[in-house]
Amino acid sequence: MTIQYRNRLLAGAALIVMLAAAPVSAAEAAVEAAVEADAGEGDVAEIVVLGQGQARQVQEIAAADIALEVAGISPLKAIDKLPGVNFQAADPFGAYEWSSRISIRGFAQQQLGFTLDGVPLGDMSYGNHNGLHISRAIISENVGRVEVAQGAGSLGAASSSNLGGTIEFFSRAPAEAFGVEASGTYGSEDTKRAFVRIDSGAIGANGPRLSLSYAWADADKWKGDGVQRQHQVNARIVQPVGDGQFFGFVNYSDRAENDYQDLSAGMIDRLGYRWDNFAKDWDTAVRVAKIYQNQVARAAFNAGVANGSLPLGAVFTAPYAGVGEAFPAPVASVDDAYYDASGLRKDWLAGVGVEAPLNEFWTLNAMGYYHGNKGRGLWFTPYVTTPGGAPMTIRTTEYHIERYGIVASSLFTLGDHKIELGMWYEDNDFNQARRFYGLADTAGAPSRGSLKFPKDPLATQWNFDFNTQTLQYHVQDTLDLGRFQINSGWKGLRVTNLATPIVRGGLAAGRTEAKDWFLPQTGLLYRVNDDNEVFASYTENMRAFESSATGGPFATTQAGFDALDLKPETSTTYELGFRTKSPRFQGVIAGYYVDFKDRIIAFANGSGIQGNPAILQNVGDVRSWGVEAAGTFRVTPQLSLFASYAYNDSEYRDDVVNAAGAIVAATAGKTVVNSPKHLAKGEITWDDGSFFARVGANYTGKRYYSFENDAEVGGFVIVDASIGYRLNDRISVQANATNLFDKEYVSTIGTNGFANRGDNQTLLAGAPQQFFVTLKAGF
Repeated sequence: MTIQYRNRLLAGAALIVMLAAAPVSAAEAAVEAAVEADAGEGDVAEIVVLGQGQARQVQEIAAADIALEVAGISPLKAIDKLPGVNFQAADPFGAYEWSSRISIRGFAQQQLGFTLDGVPLGDMSYGNHNGLHISRAIISENVGRVEVAQGAGSLGAASSSNLGGTIEFFSRAPAEAFGVEASGTYGSEDTKRAFVRIDSGAIGANGPRLSLSYAWADADKWKGDGVQRQHQVNARIVQPVGDGQFFGFVNYSDRAENDYQDLSAGMIDRLGYRWDNFAKDWDTAVRVAKIYQNQVARAAFNAGVANGSLPLGAVFTAPYAGVGEAFPAPVASVDDAYYDASGLRKDWLAGVGVEAPLNEFWTLNAMGYYHGNKGRGLWFTPYVTTPGGAPMTIRTTEYHIERYGIVASSLFTLGDHKIELGMWYEDNDFNQARRFYGLADTAGAPSRGSLKFPKDPLATQWNFDFNTQTLQYHVQDTLDLGRFQINSGWKGLRVTNLATPIVRGGLAAGRTEAKDWFLPQTGLLYRVNDDNEVFASYTENMRAFESSATGGPFATTQAGFDALDLKPETSTTYELGFRTKSPRFQGVIAGYYVDFKDRIIAFANGSGIQGNPAILQNVGDVRSWGVEAAGTFRVTPQLSLFASYAYNDSEYRDDVVNAAGAIVAATAGKTVVNSPKHLAKGEITWDDGSFFARVGANYTGKRYYSFENDAEVGGFVIVDASIGYRLNDRISVQANATNLFDKEYVSTIGTNGFANRGDNQTLLAGAPQQFFVTLKAGF
């Protein structure tokens, strides 16, 4: 870290310390007394917790905050207001997985860590290879809290990808008393959703407690034709034993969603934000596909004439008569629209474990888990035809995961020391295949649908078995000396990946390993007084290689794989911050500096539907630095304000060069893709016990979607709002509006990767204004 950056961080912390030391006025003191009386204790009972007592930058969102959002929202969208967090999606719920993207401090989703009750969720990528998305792992109403560590995640977090932060989700435990809660939602685009949860309460004296939940959702797309559907079941049991407990859980998800068409800036200018795929207009999709095949045949004919492989006087005959070679307006390219596309996922997630205080000095936690997944990503592709049938096929990427693992830790309390030892082991078998399924030459509608798993493929382009073995351990000591608290420890991680081809299809096979047995983390907390504290941390992390044919080092040719200088991505993070709290206000400001080495980037190679192998390069180093601030101010016992701001400067330090030393991409000094410099969020919340309302605004700055920064999407502000009334303790009604002012904007970027330069069909439009009403009841 340079002296300049150190001085900026120190100056920022010193400024906040001085401001926090300023006395409050007598008028403020009167309001504080009312707030204290309302809260029932000295501090405001907030639903956003800013990490008091932690020696690192961390915040927490509670279930009460998620409940104010539209029912069924992804917990990722709920945490978007936290400093440094950038979340985008093309649907109002943030649950549409093709579009769902989260980044923190310039680190992409694949460089973050995610867990649910300690169970690793992998990197939650769409082409899931080592986990599953949180929207499938648990019903949103069952999320008890979400903890976000922007830089130094917990040493014990079971993740092999948490370079830039960790997001840990925690479920609601079965209730102590019997109860039933239910809700129903209806809204824009014929959205229908139902949720019910039953808690058994304690069955007998010291008996087990169970909870069983079911959620169903069905919504039309906001543009084009298609649906987004999901069935979910969550079951959990807890058996108290002394001061500890045994527990078990089973979660199931069946999700089917039609995709929105990926756009480019040029397409938006030409076709508009509401342009989408052709469905249900099968006949137009067939016509465009036939025209494209005629164009391909014409290009081959012209090339044959030019190179002399065709005889003089040869006459061109189009393979499809009667449609010509020009696309119907406004279509200008075969990639403007396809007939349809979809994502299908079925998941089982289960685990059993124990939390056992064995004596006053020793606590043992252990859990075994299982995850099974079957999935398909479908695209009606005009690039491959059905022999004797339609001028299209259905192209799939097929997924099958079988993961088993164990997470365990022991906590020893020895005087002022709390020493934790832990381990995580996982064995992940992942099969991935690319197949094509035939379509009959029909009129009016296709012979296969997009929301069912297809059978009887025409061809398999590639098929791989991947095995990933992960072993992680950690050691940590927390020493509390009153004013000072020191957290110090390290973790070790080894991940081995083996790619075995069944059908090679031109892709790479082989073995990779990422290993570092000493990744240290140190944190220091200094309590200035009961209300103010300074924290600092230092963390080293490593990201393992991905085992997949659509991402990571195996997603290229064998020659490309063999030529790669394969080194795992690593990061070193420095943090310095200050927190303050009072009966009316809690706030935090933090500065950070990150050295990111051996950044591997994948250059898009053709349109996404073609599925061409990515071009992988080690871009070298990335440097990030920034400042984050957040605060909650309780104006009255009923009225509160929340705001956060983050400035992040992430840039590539090196150009990408080939083996001959020539520049492939001039990335040195360029801003990291999908890394806005400015993020600002604000909320106003009112709750008097009966009537409640909230309005929030979210500003996202300019983002680049080419590595050389010549393609960008502009900044935007999105406003969401909610209003509701509690008839009594059991019944309430709530209305939500998303994108209240109907802003047209680009939400997700990078759906089909990033190109070196220029425009690219890798953007998704954000959802327009939407309204929803939810009725909640319980007893």
